[in-house]
Amino acid sequence: MKSHRKKGRAGASDKKQETALISREEALAVVPMKNRDVVETRLESGDVVLEYPVTVRPFIAGIMKRIGRKAPPVQIKRIQLDALGTATWDMIDGEKSVGRLIKAFAGQYRLHPKEAETSVTQFIRELGKRGLIGLS
Repeated sequence: MKSHRKKGRAGASDKKQETALISREEALAVVPMKNRDVVETRLESGDVVLEYPVTVRPFIAGIMKRIGRKAPPVQIKRIQLDALGTATWDMIDGEKSVGRLIKAFAGQYRLHPKEAETSVTQFIRELGKRGLIGLS
């Protein structure tokens, strides 16, 4: 497994973050799993709305306190998936690898495998950033 160090911002502490880089093959073998705290609602259109808890950052809570408002410890965020996002979300079952999701997506929508890989991996990355899925 390769790794490299990210350089900190000017004025940041001297601690350096280490980020692990994985190969494409390793990334495609990862299995995404839905976060149990995510509530999904299916609309009449068939699209899915995901509701997920987000903890208020201390910086934001401090600002709200200064202006006389109390910040809730947890906020509920919502995101509505389009048809392609809904199809990908529905395929995430905790058993299929990212590679298998890409193949299924490419077949279902008749996409070139590289196109499907770009779309699905970008979507999986965004779900991960928001804490909607975990990877194993």
